[in-house]
Amino acid sequence: MTDTRTTTGTAKTRVSSPETRTETEAESERAREESTDERVCPECSGSLVTDGTRGETVCEDCGLVVDEDEIDPGPEWRAFNASEKDEKSRVGAPTTNMMHDKGLSTNIGWQNEDAYGNSLNSNQREKMQRLRTWNERFRTRDSKERNLKQALGEIERMGSALGLPENVRETASVIYRRALDEDLLPGRSIEGVASSAVYGAARQAGTPRSIDEVVAVSRIDEMEFQRTYRYVVRELGLEIEPADPESYVGRFASDLDLSDEAERRARELLETAKAEQVHVGKSPVGLAAAAVYAAPLLCNEKITQAEVSEVADVSEVTIRNRYKELLEAAEEPQFA
Repeated sequence: MTDTRTTTGTAKTRVSSPETRTETEAESERAREESTDERVCPECSGSLVTDGTRGETVCEDCGLVVDEDEIDPGPEWRAFNASEKDEKSRVGAPTTNMMHDKGLSTNIGWQNEDAYGNSLNSNQREKMQRLRTWNERFRTRDSKERNLKQALGEIERMGSALGLPENVRETASVIYRRALDEDLLPGRSIEGVASSAVYGAARQAGTPRSIDEVVAVSRIDEMEFQRTYRYVVRELGLEIEPADPESYVGRFASDLDLSDEAERRARELLETAKAEQVHVGKSPVGLAAAAVYAAPLLCNEKITQAEVSEVADVSEVTIRNRYKELLEAAEEPQFA
């Protein structure tokens, strides 16, 4: 078929026939037809539903069975509670950065029992022990993997002692892996870089811990920790904002068993202090401790500086100084 068009005295001829279509147009048309066939019934163009129990695809309108004997991607076994599901499942855990091999290697259990719970005899126990030994050697084949295994163990231990959630430990593991890949470990201890990773990850996630808290659960002193932390942040270019005093309030209030009203008042005091720039150049932990001390007094609740000092791990002198500044900024009366 020939289509002739004339524009401003010039004749243009466009020829369109099935033979001259490009391969791309033909492929796209076939794809549209296939996708349409999958969504609608070939007889009445009704919608299709899949019956997982029978393994069939059926039209909702006319009842035509479009496909049958479909492959079930699920397991061949059934479980009626969580323990049965864990026992029968044959797949492993998802990959994680919290393990040096990301959880992809084989793990041989320490129990000397077979699959039916029966105890192994002496020859089998010796054989399993040799397998465990060689499996452990294969899992850490070089010094880098041994370093990573020790460091991730330290991160897990410190994260558990500090009560950090799993996402913070995962972030700390990623930070340590970056430091190891960029060769920042020579001249520094594994514990120092691991502690720095935990501290930085906690601040990035909005669940900060004070330097004193991190040093208390680590195996290094405060001076080494601060020096290593500054070096890691500078070399890796980590974007870590200053800690917000309000992020400590929830934890302190929970440990001191304060009321919701007192916790809300403490947050209001800190918001006012930040608006008045009182927080500039001061420790966020000290400000949070002072707010947690002042708020219950304003709400007619009983609390002592010694109790707050023990929970926040700051001195009573710091609490008194910050406490006065917070009340002055909020224009509240001071208590004796």
